[in-house]
Amino acid sequence: MRRCLSLILLLGIFTSFYSCGGYDHKTIPTVKVNITIYPDDITYANLNYIGGYEYLTGGVAGIIVYRVDMTTFMAYDRACPYDWEDTHAWVCVDESGIMLVDEHCGSYFNILDGSVISGPAQYSLKFYKTTYDGRRLRIYN
Repeated sequence: MRRCLSLILLLGIFTSFYSCGGYDHKTIPTVKVNITIYPDDITYANLNYIGGYEYLTGGVAGIIVYRVDMTTFMAYDRACPYDWEDTHAWVCVDESGIMLVDEHCGSYFNILDGSVISGPAQYSLKFYKTTYDGRRLRIYN
């Protein structure tokens, strides 16, 4: 019996360390994302400076990548949590460059963490994990 409990405990620990580690958004479906880009490449010139952003293909409605500092990037799905099924409800960087907005429903989001600032949206933007090694930026879930 003791050996069986030890095996179950070991299996539980193993599973928790090697699970996918993704998360389920309350409104936006999960779509597999695994993108690698090189921010130093001329194609992504706007990501060469802090506060720069680029729009990428992928996710549910596209992805916004935002450079927070020299080593940190945020990546959000452009689908608005309020009306994500509407093909006109894409989130964009607003004119100030410090907020994200869905002009269709009027929801505003914080560009640093995707949280709702105002509007009818009740949930934060769907985000994707990022890793940056100084050369390559990987966006994934």
